[in-house]
Amino acid sequence: MTEKLKKEQELFDLFKLINIKTKTFRHEALYTVEDSQKLRGNIPGTHCKTLFLKDKKNGLWLIVVSEDSQINLNSLAKKMGAGRFSFCSAEVMLKILGVEPGSVTPFAIISNNARDVNVILDKKMLESNELNYHPLHNKATTTISSNDLIKFISHFGNTFKIIEIPQKYL
Repeated sequence: MTEKLKKEQELFDLFKLINIKTKTFRHEALYTVEDSQKLRGNIPGTHCKTLFLKDKKNGLWLIVVSEDSQINLNSLAKKMGAGRFSFCSAEVMLKILGVEPGSVTPFAIISNNARDVNVILDKKMLESNELNYHPLHNKATTTISSNDLIKFISHFGNTFKIIEIPQKYL
């Protein structure tokens, strides 16, 4: 079993332990929202994206939104009192979340190094009953209910907020 599949199995074991129901679909590796839209097939539910950011004081943030959201990072940083956001490097992502670029997911807070990561969930995204995220790698998509996502995050005690994420206006 590969390291990625071991991590996935640990995630699924935790879901069972805390009574979270999910469904997982296997597919080719998906690296971007565009890849996902072309190659994922007909997986039901809201497909989501997760950004791993840091602020000026090196605070770490997971921003979780539906895939079609165009986030205004400057407005969001101000709203969160974070000063300014920038994207974390692949090295920091691997060290803290244990995932590679293209695989960032709220499930990555399962990593022991992720306890200080702040999680921001988009209020609009949570209106969907079925949410889709990668299970710590990008060759599968796991569907979870919005209530179970909150239950999962709460299990770890990470700071999280549900807010209306500021959007870019084109």
